[in-house]
Amino acid sequence: MLNVAIKAARAAGAIINRAALDVESVRVSVKQTNDFVTEIDQAAEAAIIETLLTAYPGHGILAEESGSEHGAKDSEFVWIIDPLDGTTNFIHGFPVYCVSIALSVKGKIEQAVVYDPTRNDLFCATKGRGAYMNDRRVRVAKRTRLQECLISTGFPYRPGDQLKTYLHMLGDVMSQCAGVRRPGAAALDLAYVAAGFSDGFFETGLKPWDVAAGSLLVTEAGGLIGNFSGDAQFLDQGECVAGNPKIYGQMVATLGKYSKFAGAGDKAAVRQTVLEADSPSATLSVPRAAKAGKAPKIPASGEAP
Repeated sequence: MLNVAIKAARAAGAIINRAALDVESVRVSVKQTNDFVTEIDQAAEAAIIETLLTAYPGHGILAEESGSEHGAKDSEFVWIIDPLDGTTNFIHGFPVYCVSIALSVKGKIEQAVVYDPTRNDLFCATKGRGAYMNDRRVRVAKRTRLQECLISTGFPYRPGDQLKTYLHMLGDVMSQCAGVRRPGAAALDLAYVAAGFSDGFFETGLKPWDVAAGSLLVTEAGGLIGNFSGDAQFLDQGECVAGNPKIYGQMVATLGKYSKFAGAGDKAAVRQTVLEADSPSATLSVPRAAKAGKAPKIPASGEAP
């Protein structure tokens, strides 16, 4: 099954790479504000579905563009497909996007492929057999302190995505880690966590096809993945955090209050923080020396500020 998924991913990647040579000519449609689909998404998805159903005609399909239109409707085997994760990057010629294919068996992800066609990087995993990048076994990074970590994320881009709340969440994470990156393709972000290229990942507003394959890559590479509250049953919940076990725990401690499953007290505290930040009376704190027109003293190395 994994070999068939790899074959399907490479077929989709070939379509994407050909189109990338003349991306200006690709027809683009808008599904909703800032949410795009191209003829390449649709052609890549068709190639994947044809490959999978030729091998396994009795399996079900859940795909980003066509939903459950194809395949068996009541099968315990369901392929979860994102034919081009990072469409906005693709249509701008920004080379960070991928193909994501996962197989769910009785609701559990058992096979995963994430293929980056621009670099010809193939990430794959079978449940219980480890995660691989181009035939090399990969493991999550070993850092144990969040302040040393590089964390990836995805910015809200649709109306109703609660941007203000997200900015507070982002601020909380940024103040505790070494750096935050926003590459633009969640499936590839999760593959990079599995490979140890980044230490953790968090995002809201995600769909199952964004994270299904990446979730197995992370767990098979020794990491943990779940919702902001730490629940491992997260695929349909629209929020995701991943990292090695120690970093995952620290990120859940930071992000838990922002979860849709947080307690009433935490939710109220977050709402109050957002309201106070938006208040007209909220002003930036300015050092007294700056107010007086004096340059603030810069501490010497090792000196307490």
